[in-house]
Amino acid sequence: MTTPAQASAVLRDQLANGSLAGNWTLDPARSTATLRSRSMWGLVPVKGVFREIEGGGTISPAGEVTGRIVLAAEAVDTKVAKRDTHLRSADFFHAEKYPAITFTLDKLEPAGDGVSVSGTLTVRETSRPISFPATVTLPGDGEVVLDATVAVDRTDFGLTWNQMGMASTKNVITIHAVFTRG
Repeated sequence: MTTPAQASAVLRDQLANGSLAGNWTLDPARSTATLRSRSMWGLVPVKGVFREIEGGGTISPAGEVTGRIVLAAEAVDTKVAKRDTHLRSADFFHAEKYPAITFTLDKLEPAGDGVSVSGTLTVRETSRPISFPATVTLPGDGEVVLDATVAVDRTDFGLTWNQMGMASTKNVITIHAVFTRG
């Protein structure tokens, strides 16, 4: 089993020597994006998943990484139909008008036992720079896996609905993104 530090060193070497150069496609069948928050004044955990995820990226011969991950706002699923309908409404994602939640990767650099990820998160046409740590594993030839947990304040993106202060504005997005060469 490879340690995170070993995986980071291997990634650093492969980015430097160009062996990862090329186009990479996100495998939606093996990738996930989940959402965690709290409701009822922080007493009730809310968990959900985005059932539609797509994306891809490019690694240059010099090791520069760019890419995108796109979540379908209408595909949010918390297993409570009434809540899901509300999340898709104009109070939150306004999925009919803004169907995509997009993260655009500008930079990925090996750092410590993982990587440092920087880019832009766009929700409801509001874009904000965001940086976070992640882990990258290289489980086999032609495959790269990125795992990250990202804290997001939804009010930064215009999602301010909060009847009687019941819903937390702090959310956690967890991404497990499997990319294949292609």
